[in-house]
Amino acid sequence: MGVNSSFPESSQQVARAAFSRLAHAYTVSDTDINVREKKKKASKFATLRKKLTRARRHSRSLDYGKALRDLTSSWSLAEVKALIQEYEALASLKEVALAANLARPPASSFRQDLTNLFDKKFSSDVDLVYRGACFPAHRALLSMRSPYFRNLLSRYPDFNMQVPINFRTAGVDVTLFASLLRYLYTDSIKTEDLKHEHKKVLIKLVEEFGMPNPLEQDLRNLLDTGDYRDAVLVFSCDLVADMPDPMSVSMTESYTSNDFPCKTTQHELYCHKAILAARSPSFRNLLLRRARSGEEITDRTLHTPTRIVLDESVIPRRYARVLLNAIYQDTVDLSLILRGSASMCSLSEAQAIVAGKGQMTIVDEAMEVYQIGQFLDFPILSQGCEDIIVENIGIDNLINILNWSSEPHGSQWVHRQALHYLREEFLQVIHSPVLLDLSKEYLIEALSSDFLQAGELDVLTAVLKWGEHQLIRRIEEREPNLLSHTTHSISKKGVKKRDLNDIELRDILAELLPLIRVDHIIPYNCEVLNSAIKRGLVSTPPSHMLGDEATGGQRVCAWIRSKHNGMFMRPRIFTPYFEEAKSMRDEFLSQGQDSDTGRVRTIQMSAIPDTLYMVDETHYPQASGYQGLTSSSTVDIIAGTIPVPDSNTLKLMLQREQELQSSKLCQRATSLAYSDRRAINCQLQLRTVREFGLPDITIEILQNSQRYYSNSESVPASLQLRQGRRYHSSPVRRKNSPPLSRHSSKMGSPTKPVVSVTSSRTQPSRSKESNTSPCSDSALSDVMPDIAMATSSMGQVRVQEEFELDIGDGNSHHGTMYI
Repeated sequence: MGVNSSFPESSQQVARAAFSRLAHAYTVSDTDINVREKKKKASKFATLRKKLTRARRHSRSLDYGKALRDLTSSWSLAEVKALIQEYEALASLKEVALAANLARPPASSFRQDLTNLFDKKFSSDVDLVYRGACFPAHRALLSMRSPYFRNLLSRYPDFNMQVPINFRTAGVDVTLFASLLRYLYTDSIKTEDLKHEHKKVLIKLVEEFGMPNPLEQDLRNLLDTGDYRDAVLVFSCDLVADMPDPMSVSMTESYTSNDFPCKTTQHELYCHKAILAARSPSFRNLLLRRARSGEEITDRTLHTPTRIVLDESVIPRRYARVLLNAIYQDTVDLSLILRGSASMCSLSEAQAIVAGKGQMTIVDEAMEVYQIGQFLDFPILSQGCEDIIVENIGIDNLINILNWSSEPHGSQWVHRQALHYLREEFLQVIHSPVLLDLSKEYLIEALSSDFLQAGELDVLTAVLKWGEHQLIRRIEEREPNLLSHTTHSISKKGVKKRDLNDIELRDILAELLPLIRVDHIIPYNCEVLNSAIKRGLVSTPPSHMLGDEATGGQRVCAWIRSKHNGMFMRPRIFTPYFEEAKSMRDEFLSQGQDSDTGRVRTIQMSAIPDTLYMVDETHYPQASGYQGLTSSSTVDIIAGTIPVPDSNTLKLMLQREQELQSSKLCQRATSLAYSDRRAINCQLQLRTVREFGLPDITIEILQNSQRYYSNSESVPASLQLRQGRRYHSSPVRRKNSPPLSRHSSKMGSPTKPVVSVTSSRTQPSRSKESNTSPCSDSALSDVMPDIAMATSSMGQVRVQEEFELDIGDGNSHHGTMYI
């Protein structure tokens, strides 16, 4: 069973048809399979990416295009082009950041896991002997895949028997036989292991072996039929249960007693140990422990399947079919959930009943199945559930998904996508009751981003609305208990705006108000802004109120970089503004204004601060691409250290970072005039560490690999050059660089002058330096020109030269000479 029953009548046709498929497998390597699987995953991610970046419906309460056109009515073509360049640089950075947010470790497919099963030989139950070579194998897989092995193994039914292999076809050596076994496990053959003459032998072997179905189809047959089963999953629950519904009884459900109700129910599903061991390390370790304890021998002696009892409080029976379908088919199908089953041990169901909630939604079920995938260390199941959750994100369940994903047991990948949804749908959020239930942390995450899809007037209105609601809650909480919920209660009568204390409201919004880019509020004479200024909520008026309104020069400087950019603040890439700016440029060009006397100087800034004080972490990390690292990073809290990968993993990470830097997306982003290369590199490093399954804080290792790895040979030469430029780009030693090594113990080694700088400012301690943001790179030389580092007077610089003396006592004496 599981083998095609329709064969051509002629043996030549059999050989030709079979060889056409086997020859295809002969030419397909593991690399080709990985490429196909990557394309499949890429197409799935492309759909998800398209969903996340789809066109948004913006609020109609304000004509954003008209507002921007009124602001730029007096602008020149050069100024409009400069604004478009700002938007284009942010758009490219947004694409890089989106790719970093979507990055996660790749989950192995069933082909990859079965390849590992064939190579590692774990949980084997039969030994194939061919020409003196022994090949541990798995009876169920071989029997389903090949009629030859099905007939052969049926004559050797005992466990771990040595089965001799004999072929009528001549020319089959050990290498070719191993390749045939690999093909039965993986549907592919390693071409580098075969010789050219093996091609003719393959044609003759087809008639003797029989041509198997595709691997995916045979695994489906194993799951549906239960043939060659040698294990059974038992879902046990020690609670008093009512009489089961007919759906549960039809799913091969057995009970310990024939009387109902009973104290213990058991739901059994047959499966195969080889598949379980290949797909899940948890099942593999369980089977290995049973084999070492001798329980495996007992099961084989009694010819009974191995019973794997699962606690239904951890893995409810209603998800049993979903679990097995993912194990055998690499797909997560929540329609297989037994929604009518009496699974009374599910913790989430009990919590839902206590909370008075109704039927679980598909998002709630995906969250539960995600936990099962995490428990069983089965990434395919977990990532499939993550995709389902993200595809079903909406305004109604946004807060639920954000709260769940921020928990230690939640998904950081889902959390990043939920925050992205919040930024993209911010206009829809602020016009719904969801805004009032958002926590301050989520609002800070949204308002800190350059990619927030909202105008600054909408942002200011939303922040004030949220703050007033929080103040009303605080007033209600301060209300005496004797008065609350009565006819004279504040909650019953309501609170009027004139009764709100603006000082207390300013304290509530102290962390949110600085994130509003007041200079970018248009129309600039709106009532909301004027009211906020009068109430003292906006401490610094926008530049148009301080400058000359007739010329509007200050308002231009706040939007674009120019010669006088003291008031410049980078605008958010709000899509209606971007589209309107491009429309205005096209109108200018259509009128023949392709040249302009008013030039705007464009400089490749790459986020270089204007002065020394801007290097402080409180100023610079607000740049785009650096938000969310603190909240989304999962650091080893117990050890308080960064998880440092081994040197081989570091090499792969550095190579991957170089590949991303040479990609078309990165090259385009860095080629733009106003691109922030530091932010782009940070996003590439985030993408790298996320693809390797490491926390975000690990980018500190990519930025300072020589600090964590003393052996420079573990770092590629190109990366050593990059690190060398980072550490020695200026004549002043970095304050966070490792201390300069002393001279070699060998006598007569050449000495090198060491330059040190003394300053009256107290240097921060090592523990404080470790708390800086990983994207800050903790160095002045990385974000400012070398000439800015040399602002100290020559009187504060001293050159010291260390040397060794030999005075004849057998010891080495060190001295220092100051110049």
